[in-house]
Amino acid sequence: MSKDYYNILGVVKTASKEEIKKAFREKAHLFHPDKPGGDEKKFKEINEAYQVLGNDEKRQQYDQFGSDFNQQGGFGGGMGWEDIMRQARQGGGSYSNVDFDMGDLGDILGDMFGGGFGFGGGRRRKATTRGRDIEVDLYLDFKDAVFGVDKQVEMIKLVTCEHCNGNGAEPGTKIVTCKACEGQGSVRKVQRTILGNIQTMAVCSECQGEGKSNEKNCSKCDGQGRSKEKVQINIKVPAGMDNGMSLKMTGNGEAGIKGGKTGDLYIHIHVKSDPDFKREGDTIITQAEISFSLAALGGKIIVKTIDGEVDLKIPSGTQSGKIFSLHGKGVPHFQHYGRGDQLVEVIVKTPDKLNKRQKELLEEFGKEGI
Repeated sequence: MSKDYYNILGVVKTASKEEIKKAFREKAHLFHPDKPGGDEKKFKEINEAYQVLGNDEKRQQYDQFGSDFNQQGGFGGGMGWEDIMRQARQGGGSYSNVDFDMGDLGDILGDMFGGGFGFGGGRRRKATTRGRDIEVDLYLDFKDAVFGVDKQVEMIKLVTCEHCNGNGAEPGTKIVTCKACEGQGSVRKVQRTILGNIQTMAVCSECQGEGKSNEKNCSKCDGQGRSKEKVQINIKVPAGMDNGMSLKMTGNGEAGIKGGKTGDLYIHIHVKSDPDFKREGDTIITQAEISFSLAALGGKIIVKTIDGEVDLKIPSGTQSGKIFSLHGKGVPHFQHYGRGDQLVEVIVKTPDKLNKRQKELLEEFGKEGI
Protein backbone atom coordinates (compact mmCIF):
# COMPACT_ATOMS: atom_id res chain seq x y z
CA MET A 1 0.00 0.00 0.00
CA SER A 2 1.38 3.38 -1.04
CA LYS A 3 2.55 5.63 1.81
CA ASP A 4 1.62 9.30 1.97
CA TYR A 5 5.02 10.85 2.60
CA TYR A 6 3.58 14.37 2.55
CA ASN A 7 1.20 13.45 5.35
CA ILE A 8 3.98 11.74 7.33
CA LEU A 9 5.99 14.97 7.32
CA GLY A 10 2.88 17.13 7.77
CA VAL A 11 3.36 19.24 4.64
CA VAL A 12 1.27 19.97 1.57
CA LYS A 13 2.20 18.62 -1.88
CA THR A 14 3.24 22.08 -3.03
CA ALA A 15 5.65 22.52 -0.09
CA SER A 16 9.07 23.93 -0.95
CA LYS A 17 12.28 22.04 -0.33
CA GLU A 18 13.04 24.27 2.68
CA GLU A 19 9.58 23.66 4.16
CA ILE A 20 10.08 19.90 3.79
CA LYS A 21 13.49 20.10 5.42
CA LYS A 22 12.13 22.17 8.31
CA ALA A 23 9.27 19.70 8.87
CA PHE A 24 11.71 16.79 8.84
CA ARG A 25 13.97 18.40 11.44
CA GLU A 26 11.08 19.15 13.78
CA LYS A 27 9.64 15.65 13.59
CA ALA A 28 13.05 13.96 13.77
CA HIS A 29 13.79 15.83 17.00
CA LEU A 30 10.38 14.88 18.37
CA PHE A 31 10.55 11.14 17.64
CA HIS A 32 14.33 10.55 17.98
CA PRO A 33 14.71 7.00 19.43
CA ASP A 34 17.24 8.09 22.05
CA LYS A 35 14.97 10.81 23.48
CA PRO A 36 12.45 10.14 26.27
CA GLY A 37 9.19 9.35 24.51
CA GLY A 38 10.98 8.74 21.22
CA ASP A 39 9.59 6.31 18.66
CA GLU A 40 12.01 4.36 16.46
CA LYS A 41 9.27 3.28 14.05
CA LYS A 42 8.06 6.85 13.58
CA PHE A 43 11.63 8.11 13.25
CA LYS A 44 12.38 5.54 10.56
CA GLU A 45 9.17 6.46 8.71
CA ILE A 46 9.93 10.20 8.91
CA ASN A 47 13.47 9.67 7.63
CA GLU A 48 12.21 7.48 4.81
CA ALA A 49 9.75 10.20 3.78
CA TYR A 50 12.43 12.87 3.82
CA GLN A 51 14.92 10.77 1.83
CA VAL A 52 12.33 10.82 -0.94
CA LEU A 53 10.74 14.28 -0.70
CA GLY A 54 14.06 15.96 0.04
CA ASN A 55 15.51 14.69 -3.23
CA ASP A 56 14.14 16.37 -6.37
CA GLU A 57 14.50 13.31 -8.60
CA LYS A 58 12.99 10.89 -6.09
CA ARG A 59 10.18 13.31 -5.29
CA GLN A 60 9.27 13.51 -8.97
CA GLN A 61 9.23 9.71 -9.20
CA TYR A 62 7.15 9.48 -6.01
CA ASP A 63 4.60 11.99 -7.32
CA GLN A 64 4.27 9.84 -10.44
CA PHE A 65 4.38 6.29 -9.05
CA GLY A 66 3.74 6.65 -5.26
CA SER A 67 5.90 5.04 -2.56
CA ASP A 68 6.13 1.83 -4.59
CA PHE A 69 8.36 3.59 -7.09
CA ASN A 70 11.33 1.75 -5.53
CA GLN A 71 10.40 -1.02 -7.93
CA GLN A 72 11.40 1.42 -10.63
CA GLY A 73 14.85 1.73 -9.05
CA GLY A 74 14.14 4.41 -6.47
CA PHE A 75 14.29 4.45 -2.66
CA GLY A 76 14.27 1.06 -0.95
CA GLY A 77 13.11 1.65 2.66
CA GLY A 78 13.25 -0.78 5.51
CA MET A 79 16.24 0.61 7.42
CA GLY A 80 15.91 0.40 11.18
CA TRP A 81 17.60 2.59 13.82
CA GLU A 82 20.50 0.14 14.14
CA ASP A 83 20.95 0.27 10.36
CA ILE A 84 20.91 4.06 10.37
CA MET A 85 23.51 4.26 13.16
CA ARG A 86 25.67 1.61 11.47
CA GLN A 87 25.52 3.60 8.26
CA ALA A 88 26.32 6.77 10.18
CA ARG A 89 29.47 5.22 11.64
CA GLN A 90 30.53 4.22 8.12
CA GLY A 91 30.25 7.82 6.96
CA GLY A 92 27.12 7.79 4.81
CA GLY A 93 27.11 6.58 1.21
CA SER A 94 25.42 3.34 0.25
CA TYR A 95 23.98 0.56 2.39
CA SER A 96 22.71 -2.65 0.87
CA ASN A 97 22.40 -0.89 -2.51
CA VAL A 98 20.34 1.92 -0.93
CA ASP A 99 21.28 5.50 -1.69
CA PHE A 100 21.10 7.03 1.80
CA ASP A 101 21.89 10.70 2.41
CA MET A 102 23.19 11.18 5.99
CA GLY A 103 23.77 14.93 5.69
CA ASP A 104 20.63 16.34 7.33
CA LEU A 105 20.28 13.36 9.65
CA GLY A 106 23.84 14.00 10.76
CA ASP A 107 22.87 17.58 11.62
CA ILE A 108 19.93 16.30 13.67
CA LEU A 109 22.10 13.83 15.59
CA GLY A 110 24.78 16.46 16.04
CA ASP A 111 22.22 18.80 17.60
CA MET A 112 20.97 16.01 19.84
CA PHE A 113 24.35 14.89 21.13
CA GLY A 114 26.49 18.00 20.90
CA GLY A 115 28.05 17.47 17.46
CA GLY A 116 31.03 15.43 16.38
CA PHE A 117 29.32 12.84 14.18
CA GLY A 118 31.07 13.98 11.03
CA PHE A 119 28.46 12.54 8.63
CA GLY A 120 28.75 13.26 4.98
CA GLY A 121 32.53 13.80 5.01
CA GLY A 122 32.57 16.73 7.47
CA ARG A 123 35.46 17.41 9.81
CA ARG A 124 35.71 15.40 12.98
CA ARG A 125 37.47 17.40 15.66
CA LYS A 126 38.57 16.26 19.06
CA ALA A 127 36.75 18.12 21.81
CA THR A 128 39.05 20.11 24.06
CA THR A 129 39.80 18.37 27.33
CA ARG A 130 38.10 20.03 30.30
CA GLY A 131 40.11 20.59 33.44
CA ARG A 132 39.59 18.43 36.52
CA ASP A 133 37.26 19.54 39.31
CA ILE A 134 38.88 20.07 42.71
CA GLU A 135 37.35 19.35 46.11
CA VAL A 136 38.63 20.87 49.36
CA ASP A 137 37.51 20.72 53.00
CA LEU A 138 37.14 24.02 54.85
CA TYR A 139 36.87 24.08 58.64
CA LEU A 140 35.08 27.05 60.19
CA ASP A 141 34.53 28.33 63.70
CA PHE A 142 30.91 28.38 64.80
CA LYS A 143 30.45 32.15 64.51
CA ASP A 144 32.31 32.36 61.16
CA ALA A 145 29.79 29.91 59.70
CA VAL A 146 26.92 31.92 61.21
CA PHE A 147 27.98 35.38 60.05
CA GLY A 148 30.11 34.52 57.02
CA VAL A 149 33.82 35.03 56.56
CA ASP A 150 36.51 35.49 53.92
CA LYS A 151 39.02 32.65 53.83
CA GLN A 152 42.14 32.04 51.78
CA VAL A 153 43.28 28.54 50.85
CA GLU A 154 46.54 27.52 49.25
CA MET A 155 46.84 24.61 46.84
CA ILE A 156 48.89 23.20 44.00
CA LYS A 157 46.91 22.78 40.80
CA LEU A 158 47.21 22.87 37.02
CA VAL A 159 46.78 26.41 35.70
CA THR A 160 47.06 27.95 32.25
CA CYS A 161 50.72 28.03 31.31
CA GLU A 162 52.02 31.59 31.52
CA HIS A 163 54.95 30.84 29.20
CA CYS A 164 52.79 29.96 26.17
CA ASN A 165 49.47 31.50 27.28
CA GLY A 166 47.86 28.08 27.09
CA ASN A 167 48.36 27.26 23.39
CA GLY A 168 51.10 24.70 24.06
CA ALA A 169 53.59 26.18 21.57
CA GLU A 170 56.99 27.63 22.44
CA PRO A 171 56.74 31.43 22.14
CA GLY A 172 58.16 32.63 18.81
CA THR A 173 57.40 29.35 17.04
CA LYS A 174 54.51 28.58 14.71
CA ILE A 175 51.39 26.46 15.06
CA VAL A 176 51.16 24.64 11.73
CA THR A 177 48.56 22.58 9.91
CA CYS A 178 48.83 18.87 10.66
CA LYS A 179 50.43 17.13 7.68
CA ALA A 180 48.90 13.76 8.44
CA CYS A 181 45.27 14.91 8.17
CA GLU A 182 45.84 18.17 6.30
CA GLY A 183 44.02 20.09 9.02
CA GLN A 184 40.87 17.96 8.98
CA GLY A 185 41.41 16.41 12.42
CA SER A 186 40.45 13.02 11.04
CA VAL A 187 41.68 10.57 8.47
CA ARG A 188 39.76 8.26 6.15
CA LYS A 189 40.39 4.56 6.19
CA VAL A 190 39.10 2.00 3.70
CA GLN A 191 38.55 -1.57 4.84
CA ARG A 192 37.83 -4.48 2.57
CA THR A 193 34.98 -6.69 3.78
CA ILE A 194 32.79 -9.38 2.27
CA LEU A 195 30.23 -6.60 1.69
CA GLY A 196 32.73 -4.55 -0.24
CA ASN A 197 34.92 -1.60 0.66
CA ILE A 198 33.81 0.24 3.80
CA GLN A 199 35.07 3.75 4.41
CA THR A 200 35.46 4.93 8.01
CA MET A 201 36.67 8.09 9.72
CA ALA A 202 39.16 8.04 12.58
CA VAL A 203 40.64 10.77 14.77
CA CYS A 204 44.08 11.70 13.50
CA SER A 205 46.71 10.11 15.74
CA GLU A 206 49.28 12.79 14.93
CA CYS A 207 47.32 15.83 16.14
CA GLN A 208 44.69 14.02 18.27
CA GLY A 209 41.90 15.54 16.21
CA GLU A 210 42.97 19.19 16.46
CA GLY A 211 43.97 19.58 12.84
CA LYS A 212 47.10 21.48 13.82
CA SER A 213 50.36 20.86 15.62
CA ASN A 214 53.11 22.86 17.26
CA GLU A 215 56.28 23.52 15.35
CA LYS A 216 57.90 23.27 18.80
CA ASN A 217 56.19 22.40 22.08
CA CYS A 218 56.31 24.84 24.97
CA SER A 219 59.45 24.25 27.04
CA LYS A 220 57.54 24.73 30.30
CA CYS A 221 54.35 22.68 29.79
CA ASP A 222 55.55 20.33 27.00
CA GLY A 223 52.65 21.29 24.75
CA GLN A 224 49.87 20.77 27.30
CA GLY A 225 49.07 24.47 27.67
CA ARG A 226 48.99 24.13 31.46
CA SER A 227 51.45 23.70 34.30
CA LYS A 228 51.40 22.96 38.04
CA GLU A 229 51.61 26.01 40.25
CA LYS A 230 51.03 26.90 43.89
CA VAL A 231 48.08 29.29 44.04
CA GLN A 232 46.03 31.07 46.68
CA ILE A 233 42.29 31.21 46.28
CA ASN A 234 40.04 33.63 48.12
CA ILE A 235 36.80 32.04 49.30
CA LYS A 236 33.90 34.20 50.39
CA VAL A 237 31.81 32.12 52.78
CA PRO A 238 28.27 33.53 52.95
CA ALA A 239 26.38 33.90 56.23
CA GLY A 240 24.26 30.98 57.36
CA MET A 241 26.50 28.14 56.16
CA ASP A 242 26.01 24.92 58.10
CA ASN A 243 28.01 21.78 58.66
CA GLY A 244 27.86 19.50 55.59
CA MET A 245 26.97 22.25 53.11
CA SER A 246 29.13 22.89 50.03
CA LEU A 247 30.10 25.87 47.92
CA LYS A 248 30.86 25.76 44.19
CA MET A 249 33.32 28.18 42.62
CA THR A 250 32.89 27.87 38.86
CA GLY A 251 36.12 28.00 36.88
CA ASN A 252 38.41 27.66 39.89
CA GLY A 253 39.37 24.05 39.29
CA GLU A 254 42.24 22.91 37.09
CA ALA A 255 42.88 24.38 33.64
CA GLY A 256 41.92 22.34 30.59
CA ILE A 257 44.37 21.12 27.97
CA LYS A 258 45.24 23.70 25.31
CA GLY A 259 42.48 26.12 26.15
CA GLY A 260 39.97 23.53 27.32
CA LYS A 261 37.37 24.69 29.82
CA THR A 262 38.57 25.08 33.39
CA GLY A 263 37.07 22.75 36.00
CA ASP A 264 35.24 23.87 39.12
CA LEU A 265 36.19 24.09 42.79
CA TYR A 266 33.92 22.50 45.40
CA ILE A 267 34.36 23.57 49.03
CA HIS A 268 32.91 21.24 51.66
CA ILE A 269 32.08 23.07 54.88
CA HIS A 270 32.86 21.63 58.33
CA VAL A 271 31.73 23.69 61.33
CA LYS A 272 33.47 23.31 64.68
CA SER A 273 31.32 22.84 67.77
CA ASP A 274 30.90 25.67 70.30
CA PRO A 275 30.78 25.24 74.08
CA ASP A 276 27.95 27.76 74.52
CA PHE A 277 25.74 27.29 71.46
CA LYS A 278 24.04 24.41 69.71
CA ARG A 279 22.53 24.84 66.26
CA GLU A 280 19.50 23.20 64.68
CA GLY A 281 18.94 24.69 61.25
CA ASP A 282 18.72 28.45 61.75
CA THR A 283 17.77 28.09 65.41
CA ILE A 284 20.34 28.41 68.19
CA ILE A 285 19.71 26.50 71.41
CA THR A 286 21.23 27.39 74.78
CA GLN A 287 20.64 26.66 78.45
CA ALA A 288 20.65 28.94 81.50
CA GLU A 289 20.73 27.91 85.12
CA ILE A 290 18.69 29.92 87.65
CA SER A 291 18.35 29.62 91.37
CA PHE A 292 15.36 28.17 93.18
CA SER A 293 14.46 31.56 94.60
CA LEU A 294 14.70 33.35 91.24
CA ALA A 295 12.45 30.74 89.67
CA ALA A 296 9.92 31.25 92.46
CA LEU A 297 10.07 35.03 92.75
CA GLY A 298 11.02 36.02 89.20
CA GLY A 299 13.62 38.51 88.03
CA LYS A 300 16.19 39.01 85.27
CA ILE A 301 19.21 37.02 84.13
CA ILE A 302 21.95 37.66 81.61
CA VAL A 303 22.20 35.14 78.75
CA LYS A 304 24.79 34.78 76.00
CA THR A 305 23.81 35.18 72.35
CA ILE A 306 25.98 35.12 69.23
CA ASP A 307 25.58 38.92 69.20
CA GLY A 308 26.65 39.35 72.82
CA GLU A 309 24.94 39.30 76.23
CA VAL A 310 21.28 40.29 76.67
CA ASP A 311 18.82 40.47 79.59
CA LEU A 312 16.14 37.82 79.85
CA LYS A 313 13.10 38.38 82.10
CA ILE A 314 12.13 35.37 84.21
CA PRO A 315 8.50 35.41 85.38
CA SER A 316 7.72 34.27 88.93
CA GLY A 317 6.85 30.60 89.22
CA THR A 318 9.04 29.54 86.30
CA GLN A 319 9.46 25.78 86.17
CA SER A 320 12.66 23.94 85.27
CA GLY A 321 12.72 23.12 81.55
CA LYS A 322 10.77 26.23 80.54
CA ILE A 323 11.91 27.48 77.10
CA PHE A 324 12.10 31.17 76.24
CA SER A 325 12.49 32.49 72.69
CA LEU A 326 14.76 35.38 71.71
CA HIS A 327 13.40 36.51 68.36
CA GLY A 328 15.96 37.24 65.64
CA LYS A 329 18.92 36.09 67.70
CA GLY A 330 19.49 32.93 65.69
CA VAL A 331 21.39 32.20 62.47
CA PRO A 332 20.94 34.42 59.38
CA HIS A 333 18.85 32.58 56.77
CA PHE A 334 21.17 31.26 54.06
CA GLN A 335 20.77 33.39 50.91
CA HIS A 336 17.60 34.96 52.35
CA TYR A 337 16.74 37.93 54.52
CA GLY A 338 16.09 37.64 58.24
CA ARG A 339 17.35 35.40 61.01
CA GLY A 340 16.18 32.50 63.08
CA ASP A 341 15.55 32.60 66.84
CA GLN A 342 17.49 31.60 69.91
CA LEU A 343 15.79 29.24 72.34
CA VAL A 344 16.86 29.44 75.98
CA GLU A 345 16.00 26.48 78.20
CA VAL A 346 15.88 27.43 81.89
CA ILE A 347 17.21 24.87 84.35
CA VAL A 348 16.28 25.46 88.00
CA LYS A 349 19.27 24.55 90.08
CA THR A 350 18.51 22.66 93.29
CA PRO A 351 21.01 23.54 96.04
CA ASP A 352 23.00 20.54 97.23
CA LYS A 353 24.81 22.24 100.14
CA LEU A 354 22.81 24.35 102.64
CA ASN A 355 23.98 26.17 105.75
CA LYS A 356 22.00 26.11 108.96
CA ARG A 357 20.11 29.34 108.23
CA GLN A 358 19.11 28.16 104.74
CA LYS A 359 17.83 24.88 106.11
CA GLU A 360 15.75 26.69 108.70
CA LEU A 361 14.19 28.94 106.05
CA LEU A 362 13.37 26.01 103.80
CA GLU A 363 11.80 24.19 106.71
CA GLU A 364 9.63 27.21 107.33
CA PHE A 365 8.65 27.21 103.63
CA GLY A 366 7.77 23.55 103.98
CA LYS A 367 5.54 24.22 106.92
CA GLU A 368 3.68 26.75 104.80
CA GLY A 369 3.17 24.12 102.06
CA ILE A 370 5.61 25.71 99.65
